[in-house]
Amino acid sequence: MSLWTRRLGGPLTVAAVGAAAVGMSVSPGTRVTQGECRTVHGASVCVWAELSGNTLTRFGVDLPIEAIQNAPDDAPMVWPPVAAATIPLPEVVKSSVGFDNLTIYWEPHGHPPGPFLTPHFDFHFNSATTADIAAIDCADLTKPARLSAQYELPDVPVPDMGTLVGLCVPAMGMHSLLASDLHATTTFQKTMVLGYYHARPIFVEPMISRATLLERRSFSLNVPDVPDEPAGVRAPAGFRAEYNSGAQSYRFAFSAVAGATR
Repeated sequence: MSLWTRRLGGPLTVAAVGAAAVGMSVSPGTRVTQGECRTVHGASVCVWAELSGNTLTRFGVDLPIEAIQNAPDDAPMVWPPVAAATIPLPEVVKSSVGFDNLTIYWEPHGHPPGPFLTPHFDFHFNSATTADIAAIDCADLTKPARLSAQYELPDVPVPDMGTLVGLCVPAMGMHSLLASDLHATTTFQKTMVLGYYHARPIFVEPMISRATLLERRSFSLNVPDVPDEPAGVRAPAGFRAEYNSGAQSYRFAFSAVAGATR
């Protein structure tokens, strides 16, 4: 999630980079469809999809370590938040599992509540379209009837801003957090956030501290079952961040649910 972010100047650039070119792994017997790229902190960040025949097996984003290292240590507060990048996901991802785009946010100081007051990145994989996301104004405070197991949707007071019901942020939506992370007495390292608006799921978000990413180590996050997904949307089965030391880059990969064909 993002409560404030730096407004980045200049147009987003588009490039194309193949998985082989950056040395990232692919599963045996599969092929990668390369998506669009955007520049984030001087590095080209690219989305992709992996298929076996006509079946989507994984999808995600390649994140060079340069984008993490070059992130500014300070930035002025901007409200509503502005993404460092918005990248449309490949058409096969949209048609197979209903996820439309990725928005990336950099939080140089973190944000409330307390466990998340540390520099971190937000990676919103949105099933809502960019137009629908832009229209979110948090006027609708309706919460979903059901949440994923062990998740909460808190109301969080923020100094000089009042209480964010359901941790709703304009142009993003509500944020549901693991109860164990929300009530932790230590600073978080990495977690999976689930997003909502109009009482329905609209994104899944790996939220990862800068310190964790700079360790240059692979890791996994659980993706819970998400009740009441909209028609045509299928939540991922799991998430893996694979670090490639030769490419100096992470491959963030969501594994698609079985049978996700286009």
